[in-house]
Amino acid sequence: MLKIKDDVDLKELEKFGFTKNSRGNYDYRRYIDSVLAYRVYITKNHHYIQIQLYDVNIIAGSLQKLIYDLIKADLVEVVE
Repeated sequence: MLKIKDDVDLKELEKFGFTKNSRGNYDYRRYIDSVLAYRVYITKNHHYIQIQLYDVNIIAGSLQKLIYDLIKADLVEVVE
């Protein structure tokens, strides 16, 4: 399972297109041809990454690139 590191300021996620919603959580929505392809949701308290896929056929590598970019920026760690 992927998790945002404990010492990361969640505002850093805004550099990757995440937006803060009214509940204090961050999410990233990827639309392709005006269709929601996937949503990456990060909880405020636990910082766990949840991914909801809406159309597996059209996401291609964009989700993988987002996760890769988060790992490369040292914001994400793998937990069991």
